[in-house]
Amino acid sequence: MKKTKFKIKNVRLAFILLMILAFIVLLLYYNFVFSTVSARNKFANEMIEISDENETSIFNIQRILLYSSANAIDNSENQSLKDLSICQYTDLSIYIDNSSSSSELTDENTVKELYIDNINITSTSDIGSKVLNYKNPLNFGQYKEVQSPANNRIDFNVINTNQENENSNYDEPTFYTDCSNPITLGYLNKDILTNYSVSEDSNTVSFNGKVLKEANINLADINYTLNFTIHIVNKLNQNFAYNMKLDVNLADDNGGIYNGYVYKGKTTSGSEYRFFRELN
Repeated sequence: MKKTKFKIKNVRLAFILLMILAFIVLLLYYNFVFSTVSARNKFANEMIEISDENETSIFNIQRILLYSSANAIDNSENQSLKDLSICQYTDLSIYIDNSSSSSELTDENTVKELYIDNINITSTSDIGSKVLNYKNPLNFGQYKEVQSPANNRIDFNVINTNQENENSNYDEPTFYTDCSNPITLGYLNKDILTNYSVSEDSNTVSFNGKVLKEANINLADINYTLNFTIHIVNKLNQNFAYNMKLDVNLADDNGGIYNGYVYKGKTTSGSEYRFFRELN
């Protein structure tokens, strides 16, 4: 039986092709094996670093207050109550605790910057026009117009000294560097019902939550959920974030907002209310 011999006519060309094939094999190994392992290890190291950074709590949500009511805007001539626009509003006060790691004010627990973004309002219906923005704390619990924040972001002026405190304009977003005042926000749902006219039988209207019942507005249609992110930068230029989610239910067993207003407070505790330290 004769043996077949293979003879390479162009050794140089074969060597080049072999090198190209080896390069392709190495490239495929890097992409499918080495890079995957490297990315997995990098992700694991980042998670360990993040966990180490968040072992100690610096900023926490301490308390949340919500005041909800409604109002009727009279657009009729001579204030005759024949052309009313009904709106619902909720004022929020969010208190931040910076004393968990230290009872003293340090560069670590002192606020340098504060802003809110990722604002999202969801509801079971599209009734009305909904907006969330900063609200002057002196107007807490009172109806005031609220406009949409520019670029869906609220930037706070951080007050550092007593003199700045005395000269500050609280119509603009304001927060104290030592976290001694709450973040105050206003939610407004305008034009839930327009062209509403008071019946001749009553000839009166309630300028609070009772107007929702008088106008037969179903509370389930105007309940809503607020989502937004609170960002803090301390004096060490470390970044912290908290993703807030608030489910606002305007009803309860006693009638809820139909009685005029709803005032709810919640003192928070637990790791779920901790600001998350972000890697710079």
